[in-house]
Amino acid sequence: MPKGYLSSETSVHFMNYHFVWCPKYRRKVIVGDVESRLKQLIQEKAAELGCTVLALETMPDHVHIFVQSTPTIAPNRIIAAIKGYTSRVLREEFPELKSRLPSLWTRSYFVSTHGHVSSETIKRYVEEQKGI
Repeated sequence: MPKGYLSSETSVHFMNYHFVWCPKYRRKVIVGDVESRLKQLIQEKAAELGCTVLALETMPDHVHIFVQSTPTIAPNRIIAAIKGYTSRVLREEFPELKSRLPSLWTRSYFVSTHGHVSSETIKRYVEEQKGI
C-alpha cells in the first residue's frame, strides 16, 4: 500500500482536507487565551470525530487546519462539528466574545483536498501562516 494511505475492513483511503474559516465580520478575536483554548478544542473535537489534525495554525482573524479523515465522514460534517463545538465552548468561557459578536464564526469556510500538491506542501503552508 502506498505511503500515507489508511485502510479499514472495506476500503483503502487517503482523505486529507485543508479548511480555513473566519470569525464573524473577520474580527481579530483569535488571540491570547482564546487562541490557545481554540487549538485545544479543535484537537478534542477532531479526535472525537476520528480525524487526525496534521497541521493547525491560527491568525487573529482566521483559522487553518489540515486534517486526515476517513471516507465515512463528509468534510461539511467535520467543519460543522468543529465550528459548532468551538463556538459554543469559547462563547461560554469568554463572555467578551458574546458581547462583540452575534455568533463566533461566519457560515462560510474554505475546504480543499490536496490532489494537485503533496500533503507536505499543505502542512508547510499552514505552519508558515504565522510567519507572513
